[in-house]
Amino acid sequence: MSVQRDVEGPLTGVTVAVTRAPEQSKELVELLEELGARVLPFPTIAIADPEDLAPLDEAIRHLEVYSWAVFTSANAVERFFARLYGSGRDARHLHGVRIACVGPATAAACERNGIRPDYVAEKHVGEALAEGLLARGVREGSRVLLPRAEEAREVLPDALREEGALVDVVVAYRTVKGEGDPGTLAALEAGEVDYVTFTSGSTVRYFVELAPSVNRERVVAACIGPITAKTAREAGFATVIEPVEYTAPALVEAIERHARRRSSEPWTD
Repeated sequence: MSVQRDVEGPLTGVTVAVTRAPEQSKELVELLEELGARVLPFPTIAIADPEDLAPLDEAIRHLEVYSWAVFTSANAVERFFARLYGSGRDARHLHGVRIACVGPATAAACERNGIRPDYVAEKHVGEALAEGLLARGVREGSRVLLPRAEEAREVLPDALREEGALVDVVVAYRTVKGEGDPGTLAALEAGEVDYVTFTSGSTVRYFVELAPSVNRERVVAACIGPITAKTAREAGFATVIEPVEYTAPALVEAIERHARRRSSEPWTD
């Protein structure tokens, strides 16, 4: 369970369950606690290596053949660079390869590894990323490396391949079910949690598996991205909120705005 700081703020009295793994949710948790929220861990996902790392390692050995490397999550970036470093290589081996990212969090992960992306999609979804890449010269014969999760939407590689690009999709990681948290589950089932944060469709799906009896008409789903929000609605969440920008600070701002509106509404029984 989270150790709540003695902080008064706009989210004092608000309880938020966070579904990302603790090592990946530090920024989100700190931002929420700085505003006075009570934050409870409920990791619904964990990140694991793919069953076969050979395709990723092979791509890393031949980076010089690619004109673009495209990243659609911070996890893909971190897993890719871990294998790159493990092979005795470093960011210098990406010289000549242009880098594209789906959004600011993914771009920040690249920058932590010494790479400034050449392109970050303005709308942080695969459709916009594909459109931007095509506008920036990806065409018939272009070689594109796409390290990503084992399970992912095909919209991005399909759109590039339709224009003749040669896209190598390699699995950099798997998203598996997390362990949740018994104390947080009890709080969820007792109706003590106001918001649950979701950062991907898989966090939603595994939440439903780990907490099937939670009243999804009462608790608010705070989602990063339209695909995540759509998954939450399909899972039965009556109220779904999402920020315009797909970052942790923007998600916290969306929760704060919603909580302020909620507290000003007249009570109805």
